[in-house]
Amino acid sequence: MASKVTLKAKGKATKGARPDESSTARCVKEWSTWAMKKAKVITHYGFIPLVIIIGMNSEPKPSLSQLLSPV
Repeated sequence: MASKVTLKAKGKATKGARPDESSTARCVKEWSTWAMKKAKVITHYGFIPLVIIIGMNSEPKPSLSQLLSPV
């Protein structure tokens, strides 16, 4: 007598979803996570240089030492 073997998927199974739809959603999620991490790094390291550049291009034209001094 042969027993029937069934395989169950681990995790939450979506009923009726095609495999390509779930892989597309996973790909979009991975891409958005990657993009947000890169945007965070760019914002972190680029904010102060951007403020300095905008300050140097404003009127009256300050020197770099005037921009960086707290007074």
